[in-house]
Amino acid sequence: MNQQLSIQFPNSITVQIKREDLLHPFISGNKFRKLKYNLLQAVAENKKTLLTFGGAYSNHIAAAAYAGKEQGFKTIGIIRGEELRNKISENPTLQFAQDCGMQFKFVTREAYRHKTEDVFLENLKQEFGDFYLVPEGGTNEFAIKGCEEILTLEDAQFDFICCAVGTGGTISGLINSILPHQKVLGFPALKGDFLKEDIRKFARNQNWELITDYHFGGYGKVNPELIAFINQFFEENKIPLDPIYTGKMVFGVMDLIQKNYFPENSKILLIHTGGLQGIAGMNIKLKNKHLPTIAIDV
Repeated sequence: MNQQLSIQFPNSITVQIKREDLLHPFISGNKFRKLKYNLLQAVAENKKTLLTFGGAYSNHIAAAAYAGKEQGFKTIGIIRGEELRNKISENPTLQFAQDCGMQFKFVTREAYRHKTEDVFLENLKQEFGDFYLVPEGGTNEFAIKGCEEILTLEDAQFDFICCAVGTGGTISGLINSILPHQKVLGFPALKGDFLKEDIRKFARNQNWELITDYHFGGYGKVNPELIAFINQFFEENKIPLDPIYTGKMVFGVMDLIQKNYFPENSKILLIHTGGLQGIAGMNIKLKNKHLPTIAIDV
């Protein structure tokens, strides 16, 4: 569903937001798209267990746990940070995943860096037996295929397609499905330019660009300006934004509009990739730092 924003923009620019966050109550947004064909492949391979990776407040961990429960898979989450082992009840994301039946293995940050290496994966097979591996963030060829279905015929009217970028899967799917007159703008949630190479592995055209000025200090980092923006945006449009991904992207697009980045009469589509489950965890962190919180009940 595309929703027109109530904000009046200069230069006859129009902005709509595609509410991918409404696809499923628990397997939200791009996670729904990324898991769709991975789950079908797991069934085709006759796998009974899904194993994947994530951090303390990972949208992917929450989505994979619920998808496993819904589809009848056993789920295993390899979680970054051994210190989280005894803090599950303090963490809304991990508590939700555990309630869905996910089994956890907590590893050090150092060990987690080796998660794609053969020796690391072989040790996991020795420990847990046969499983279907879903990469961190869900990004692989099956995820790209799912994300290629985000855009529909009604989206042909737009000149710019904007999305947040984590592991590069969602933007790759969008790039592969745009029309020749369209351009995809990605807003990384992480510092650095390294994502370009990951995206190039999957992207089948050059009509895209990464805007790297709106990460707010890096992955998981926020400040009072971003929180105030998210709260005001919700008040004006009744659309909740998460602070890790979509909130930063929408902030960036609004800022670029004011800076005349977009040509006159541009039609812009924002992709809401979900991730709202992370708000509860972020608010705990903000309260502990005596900072303003996100005024959205999800």
